[in-house]
Amino acid sequence: MTPDTGTLVVGASAAGLAAASQLRGRGQDFEIVEAEDMVGKPWRRRYERLHLHTPRWNSSLPGLPMPREWDRYPARDQVAAYLESYRRHFDLRPHFGQRATRIERAGGGWETTTSKRTWRSRNVVVATGLTTVPVRPEWPGLDRFGHTIIHSSDYRNGEPWRGRPVLVVGFGNSGCEIALDLVERGASAHLSVRSPVNVIPRDVLGMIPVLQLGVLMRHLPTRVADALAWPIVRLSVGDVRTAGLVKLPYGAMTQIARDRRIPLLDSGPMARIRAGHIAVHGAVDHLIENGVVFADGSTLAVDAVIMATGYRSGLEAFLVDWREVCDEAGFPLRSGAPSGLEGLYFCGMYISPAGMFREIGLEAPRIAAHIATRPVTDAPEPATA
Repeated sequence: MTPDTGTLVVGASAAGLAAASQLRGRGQDFEIVEAEDMVGKPWRRRYERLHLHTPRWNSSLPGLPMPREWDRYPARDQVAAYLESYRRHFDLRPHFGQRATRIERAGGGWETTTSKRTWRSRNVVVATGLTTVPVRPEWPGLDRFGHTIIHSSDYRNGEPWRGRPVLVVGFGNSGCEIALDLVERGASAHLSVRSPVNVIPRDVLGMIPVLQLGVLMRHLPTRVADALAWPIVRLSVGDVRTAGLVKLPYGAMTQIARDRRIPLLDSGPMARIRAGHIAVHGAVDHLIENGVVFADGSTLAVDAVIMATGYRSGLEAFLVDWREVCDEAGFPLRSGAPSGLEGLYFCGMYISPAGMFREIGLEAPRIAAHIATRPVTDAPEPATA
C-alpha cells in the first residue's frame, strides 16, 4: 500500500487539533478530515449556557494558552473561538465536509473512506469524541405525545418555554444546567431522575475548582480518593436526600471509573431544587398525549420533554474492528496510547476526573511521540517466487 499520508487524523475539534499540532511539532506527515465545515462547530450548536467545567488555566491545548482575561470557566463561544485560533496558530488545514464512513486495516496500514474520497495512511488517530450520537430513549407512547420532544443536543435556551411546564430527563451536568436555564427564563422546570446520583461542588469554598482536586487524586485508589473527598462534598453539597434524591452507594471517583459518568458538578441547580424551583420526579414509564406517567404511577402535564440522556461514541458505525479495541458500550479500552491494533490511536476518548481538555493535552503528545518512533515499515515483505 502506498499511503497518501503518514497519519490521518479523523476529527478537527479539540482532540484532533491537539494531535495534529503535536505531530507537526515532531515533523510527522499528516492530514486531518472533519465532517463539519469548520472547527468547533459542535460547540457552537450546544446550549447557550454551556461552559467548561474545568478552569481556563487547566483547559488549554498544547502550545497555546487560553486568554488570561477570560473568566475562570470559559463559555461555549469562547471555546469555539479558541479552537479556531488554535487551528490558525499551528496552520492546521483540515479537509472539511469529509465524514468518516469506514476505517479498516489494509495493506499493512489503514484505509479510511469519507463522504468524498478514500485515504490510505500508516496511522489513524480517531478524535471524533464520546458525544457523537445522541441517546434517545424509546418510551412507550412517544407517538401519542402531542408536544415537543427534543434531545439536549438540540436545546438552545429556555425562552420558547417561558411560563410553560417542561420536563428534563436526566441528572447529568447538561440536564441540570438546562433545568436551571429553564427556571431563569421563567419556565416551570421538572427533572426526571431515574437512578441514584453523586453531586460534588464545582468550586470548593467558592475558590478552588474541584477538578483540580481530581488532578491530585486521580492516581489514588478510587475508594481512597472518595473517602478523602467525602468531608468536602458533605460540607459543600450536604445530604442530597434532603433534595429528594437518592445517593449512590459509592463516591464520585468510583462513579467515573466504574460507570464512565461524570457526577453533577453543582454550579447552582441544587439550591434551586431545594428551594422548590426545580421539581424532582422519578423515572419516566410512558408518555401520554399531554404529558408523562412516571414509574410510581404519578402523572405530569408538560409542554415539552428534553432528553438529557447522553451520547454514544458511534465508533461502531465506521470502525470495522471496533470490537477489538472497545468495550461492549463502544468506549475505547485505551485512549492516548496504542489502541491494540498497530497504527490505530484514540485521542480524547477517556472520561477523566481532571477534565477532558486537560486529558487531551496529555494524550496528544504521547500519541505523537509513539507515532514518531514507530518503524517505517510494519508490513511483512511479500514472498518471492
